[in-house]
Amino acid sequence: MSPDSAAIAVEGLWKIFGPKSESVLASQDRHLDPAALREKTGCTAAVRDVGFEVRPGEVFVVMGLSGSGKSTLVRCLTRLIEPTAGRVTIGGTDVTAASPAQLRDLRRHHVSMVFQHFGLLPHRRVIDNVAYGLEVQGAARAARHERAREILSLVGLDGHADSYPDQLSGGMQQRVGLARALAVDPQVMLFDEPFSALDPLIRRDMQTEVIRLHREVGKTMVFITHDLAEALKLGERIAIMRDGGIVQLGTPEELVGAPADDYVADFVRDVPRSHVLTLRWIARPPEEGEPLDGPELPATTVIKDAIAAASASSRPIRVMDGEKLSGVVDRVDLLAFLSGQDVPAAARTGA
Repeated sequence: MSPDSAAIAVEGLWKIFGPKSESVLASQDRHLDPAALREKTGCTAAVRDVGFEVRPGEVFVVMGLSGSGKSTLVRCLTRLIEPTAGRVTIGGTDVTAASPAQLRDLRRHHVSMVFQHFGLLPHRRVIDNVAYGLEVQGAARAARHERAREILSLVGLDGHADSYPDQLSGGMQQRVGLARALAVDPQVMLFDEPFSALDPLIRRDMQTEVIRLHREVGKTMVFITHDLAEALKLGERIAIMRDGGIVQLGTPEELVGAPADDYVADFVRDVPRSHVLTLRWIARPPEEGEPLDGPELPATTVIKDAIAAASASSRPIRVMDGEKLSGVVDRVDLLAFLSGQDVPAAARTGA
């Protein structure tokens, strides 16, 4: 994908905090580990030479522990924090070269952001909070209220237009934040740990709500989180950050099935692999004389969802990539995978 066709393209992005940021970037000191860099220069490299592209309509998750640079990164995308170096384009527009007027237009019309702290205006009704971005754009009161009511219905807040924020639960307030972000019909939505302050059950509901909204409105979304379960649930692709850099970028299946290093492996260690990996991961070529008249399942079937079909058939499952046979999986393969063992060929043939 070229940067111009990507919804978001990031190239060589750096953010160094401190009085000598430019000189640090121009020297070999930029490669020092965080503690050594602080001790020698007094600077902190929060984002280190980051590059990635987000496809139109994709849910792209950036995750990492506290201090990994993920929140700084998302703020650099719209220059809420000024990058030290690098290039960011959104919808083909070079954000890093934009004038103040162009930046205001970008933030008002093309990109919306949802923060952990809802930032609702307590003295305004819900409908006016949702319509606030449209008010900033100069939309007439009747038009912006009509749009706000449509979006409130979309996020499940019918009947709450005239309430005030303090009359709503935390989950409902975050729905107002979502509605406010959607009301301006942005090209891109940025979420900076929006649910981390919510109770676990409400958080799960809000994750489901984001998935539903994405399915209905199809916006490009960049979602920041420190929670692996949330990342795996939401992300079509996930970038894992450490010390300001991206250590692995891939699908949930790629991260769980083939972690790039011990850091990522430790992150995904407790993830039930059968809940993430698909049949493509364990499909094998048919052995000589092995019957090929068993049930068919798509290669994208999650392994746990194939267990019932395998248990009900004495024949191997045919794993299909479209119309093409990509391999087979039988009960022995599944049992071996679930137990973490290799499968000897004799176990399948009965030898």
